[in-house]
Amino acid sequence: MLKAEHAASGGVELQTDEGGAGIRAARLTDLDALIALERHFPGDRLSRQSFRRLLQGGSAEVWVYEEAGCVAGNTVLLYRRNSAQARLYSLIVHPRYQGRGIARALLHHAEQAAMRRGCQRLSLEVRTDNAPALRLYQKDGFQPVRQIADYYEDHAPALRLEKLIASTM
Repeated sequence: MLKAEHAASGGVELQTDEGGAGIRAARLTDLDALIALERHFPGDRLSRQSFRRLLQGGSAEVWVYEEAGCVAGNTVLLYRRNSAQARLYSLIVHPRYQGRGIARALLHHAEQAAMRRGCQRLSLEVRTDNAPALRLYQKDGFQPVRQIADYYEDHAPALRLEKLIASTM
């Protein structure tokens, strides 16, 4: 189970488990690790330049799961000005670390981050043939909104999912 802590540098929230592994905001020094993780994604990979732009801009948050100094997973959240909806653009866990609840922890962290930014909904697109990801998202309460044909660079379709993450009251 992860617990939230405030890191000594800048009050940045860090979620850690008993072994010191945890989720933290990505830094420019993580670029090599982020690019290495992208190699395990089936397609539509983020480039070094895209990650750099995401890390330096104000319309995105990139979070990493780090264990023993190794970036084992990451998630990218996108925000639009004056929108109550955030978009989970990417979530990836290195194959060696899969099956340990890291994806779920990153997903929950992304939901909390979006709520802190005032978002009420979280949306994402997932390949229709990615059964493990679909199970994760649907088990977490995401609902299918629509299918999008020819969405990915290999022309595979995507399923758009959404979740209400905060009360509108």
